[in-house]
Amino acid sequence: MTGPPGAAAPGPSAAPPATGPAQRAVPPRRALLAGAAGNFVEWYEFGVYGCFATVIAERFFTPAAAGADPAAPLLAAYASFAVAFFFRPAGALLFGRLADRAGRRRALVLVIALMTLATTLIGLLPDRATAGAAAPWLLVLLRAVQGLCAGGEFGGAVALMTEHAPPGRRGRYGAWQSFTVALGLLAGAAAAALTASLLSPAALSGWGWRIPFLLALPLGLTALALRTALPGPPTRTPAPEPAPAPEPAPAPGIGTVRAVVLGVGRIMGWSAAGYTFLVVLPSYLQSALGASFREALIATTLANLGFAASILPAGRLSDRVGRRPVMLAGALAVALCALPLLHLLRDPDAAAPAKAAALLAAGATVGLLAGPGPAMLAEMFPSSVRCTGLGLAYALANAVFSGCAGLIVTALTAATGDPDVPAYYAGGLCALSALALAGLRGDDHRGALR
Repeated sequence: MTGPPGAAAPGPSAAPPATGPAQRAVPPRRALLAGAAGNFVEWYEFGVYGCFATVIAERFFTPAAAGADPAAPLLAAYASFAVAFFFRPAGALLFGRLADRAGRRRALVLVIALMTLATTLIGLLPDRATAGAAAPWLLVLLRAVQGLCAGGEFGGAVALMTEHAPPGRRGRYGAWQSFTVALGLLAGAAAAALTASLLSPAALSGWGWRIPFLLALPLGLTALALRTALPGPPTRTPAPEPAPAPEPAPAPGIGTVRAVVLGVGRIMGWSAAGYTFLVVLPSYLQSALGASFREALIATTLANLGFAASILPAGRLSDRVGRRPVMLAGALAVALCALPLLHLLRDPDAAAPAKAAALLAAGATVGLLAGPGPAMLAEMFPSSVRCTGLGLAYALANAVFSGCAGLIVTALTAATGDPDVPAYYAGGLCALSALALAGLRGDDHRGALR
């Protein structure tokens, strides 16, 4: 890899995109729809799992015995949540290399098929009362499959979207990856909230929690159909002399490794703040602040609405002013506002509209990071290793700073009794991420992808 990490090759923005080995051009909107559909299904499941973490802890993990730590089952549920994230780097390498060498379509079709199957099976999985000690292990196995698929999903989808974006619109097209994340989380929270409102607590805990997981089947089949319809590598026409075999994509070198590490630093604040405010929040509000399940879901929905509302404008703005100022603003806003936000939520005298506005604003600050983030990562890697490189950077950041967020926040809050732990976690990592983002070049958004 030539040039410093994050630098785009010089040239006009209208240069044709690099689309991988022998791959037909895809209409921009078609590429956008096919890439976004899989992201929606993936994050729908993660939203559902986050909302039902307390129910899953009750159904699959050993209830706390008399005198034992009452947070133990919830910690075990979050540990299974984290397992999926730690399989993401392996999935990024496996499916990323497939996408870089055999084309984006093949990898993306395989990823969404496996993800849909694993999520549906979670909805059918027998709980501990039926399957005994095997139940939590089966859940962890399915979460691991989901982690592998999620690791391959991001790199392939972002590469597909940004490589086929019209000139000057990479930020806007890449932002759709994050926007469908928000839509998926909102859909997951909405499905959980609707199920909880229609069923009694006993029915919800007994079998109703399975319904949102099973809804992933028709959603996944729709995404699979969209991706299967993408054009694959073209059929070669006979030639008087056989064309030389294409060179295989080079193995990631030291420059790519350096770019992956730098990419992790640039998005770790996005990962930590996103999961703290958008996924972990329901269980935190219930366990730390005594909120009801419905109150926690309403709070999470508001935060996700703010997140969704800011993503696409942030991506468009980054196409005009650059990735650095937009992402820096988001990182610094989280670092400065995370602690006041939690204090406001805990204040019994604070007005409900003020709390709602704070939750919307918290989500919006994460959107400032998530909007330009995919395009920023795509611009750090050449086409031959783009899926692998940006997918691995995203997977590692999510494995360490997102997958462990619920586990770390819950464990530290239980150990210290300090309800401000989530603010320290999200704000501190965003402050560190701001340092890495400060090194972004101001004109990366203007050049062609390498």
